[in-house]
Amino acid sequence: MSAEFGGRGGRQGRISQWLRGRRPKETAGDGGREAQLLATAAAGLPLAPAAHPGAGYGCSCDRVGCPTPARHPVSFAWQTQSTTDRAQIERWARHQPQANFITATGMVHDVLDVPLEAGREALERLLAAGVEVGPVAESDDGRMLFFTLTRGTPEDEDEWWPCELDCHPETMDEHPGLRWHCRGSYVLVPPARLPGGDDRRVRWVRGPEHPLPDPLSLLEDLTDACARHSDRQSDPAPAPWPLRH
Repeated sequence: MSAEFGGRGGRQGRISQWLRGRRPKETAGDGGREAQLLATAAAGLPLAPAAHPGAGYGCSCDRVGCPTPARHPVSFAWQTQSTTDRAQIERWARHQPQANFITATGMVHDVLDVPLEAGREALERLLAAGVEVGPVAESDDGRMLFFTLTRGTPEDEDEWWPCELDCHPETMDEHPGLRWHCRGSYVLVPPARLPGGDDRRVRWVRGPEHPLPDPLSLLEDLTDACARHSDRQSDPAPAPWPLRH
């Protein structure tokens, strides 16, 4: 497989060009904020209002030193509040024009959340291999989000198989590699705005119209890409050349 992806020409080159060509379009403004939210809900992803950037790197919530500014739901009841109902989402979008929105995972879908560099590498490989990849979003805080079918919520809680990759919002810093957002977690959906400037956003690379894939069909490529990314991050900086004594 490494030989297949060793060069930049051929099919991989065309996919790379396609990915590069998609980004400028996706980054241009909100692209119709309400329309994007309704399209996301129409695809079956339940939404709820979230905080938005405040002054500087702050948050619109009243929590002093908010640990996740502009990245958390407004209501503590976000899991039961999350909905795909068009009329409700229209009301939220119009009455809270600055609000970001989250989607609750583990109900219909999960999200595999990886470092941006690793995600782009894996996405090229998956598309080149003809794998059905679902919706994918990029975040300007350096993450890529792969939306998949959920593992499900069994009726018998004893049958629920936990995974050490599971990620809850309050533990995200403990998962710098791959984070698996499932039951009890959430992620921002486009066109969310991030603190630190009007150009910092979450945007679609592949929109919500793409069918949700089985997470296991993506997992191996994503974990491999994350491992390579981690190795590159941990490599010591090369010594200057030529060496001088």
